[in-house]
Amino acid sequence: MNTSNLLQWNEFKKVDIRVGTILEVAAFPEAIYPAYKLLIDFGQLGTKKSSAQITNYRTKDLIDRQVVAVVNFPPKQIGPFVSEVLVLGAIDESGEVKLLRPDMECKLGSKVS
Repeated sequence: MNTSNLLQWNEFKKVDIRVGTILEVAAFPEAIYPAYKLLIDFGQLGTKKSSAQITNYRTKDLIDRQVVAVVNFPPKQIGPFVSEVLVLGAIDESGEVKLLRPDMECKLGSKVS
């Protein structure tokens, strides 16, 4: 293991990962890589926007789906869209993203640790 890449516990504690539910999905044809624009409800944290390269999912399968996302990155301009959170997923050997989600329904805004 390369110890130069080890993360200190205090660094990890700064990452705010929360559970949200996707409310809206829209095409994002202006993106360089195929992506969707998502509107995600994080409960008391409010709704946040995200650009996600998850076009291997059908839009109708994403609505009402719980996801986990980093909510404390600064907003990122992606073409004409501002992405406010980073939705997390695992990338398989073919390059497709498989979204991470809780295995049971969680309260919106629940902290992942």
